[in-house]
Amino acid sequence: MLRICSLLVLLALPVSAQTLTGAAHVIDGDTIDVAGQRVRLHGIDAPELQQSCTRAGREWACGAWAKDVVQQLVGRKTVICHGHDHDRYGRLVATCHVDGADLADTLVHLGAAFAYRRYSLDYIKVEAQASAARRGLWAGEAEAPSAIRTAAWADPTPDTCAIKGNVSASGRIYHMPGQQHYAATRISAAKGERWFCTEAEAAQAGWRPARR
Repeated sequence: MLRICSLLVLLALPVSAQTLTGAAHVIDGDTIDVAGQRVRLHGIDAPELQQSCTRAGREWACGAWAKDVVQQLVGRKTVICHGHDHDRYGRLVATCHVDGADLADTLVHLGAAFAYRRYSLDYIKVEAQASAARRGLWAGEAEAPSAIRTAAWADPTPDTCAIKGNVSASGRIYHMPGQQHYAATRISAAKGERWFCTEAEAAQAGWRPARR
């Protein structure tokens, strides 16, 4: 009876309350895989993987740099993530710790990510400190990652970002040029629909391929 009651208690817990523990595979500056699940770090927004910033009058690959910073911090260490909720892509939004330190806090402190005020006020103070010290992204100019995403969804480059990410009753499905429903599919950013440049990008964001 005790085992049954314990099982019922576990089933009653929201999925977002779960804790993930294990080594991390780094996807980008604010996204990792832990224990086979995609995790979006709570309260921060790092540069998009392909994003460029300006420093000392020159462009630099700040998105790739931010990913490298996460990789250096986690290495092969054990990462512990405590879930808050799920985002619209099905990723677990979580606060993760490495060696007892809040990973998101460390990234903002190093200037490798911004405080994501739209969803949390947790890292505003540490961001102000990073800005004052001109660390990382604050050493030059960096556009807000959310602005980069909005521009990419609304105005894709036709030659390279022609994959249509559609949201319907069947879920999130991406259509490739030449497929049956490609021409008839319209993209609405208001519905969370967007364009993708590669199939890998679409799959990473939580979309699946159209069957025809």
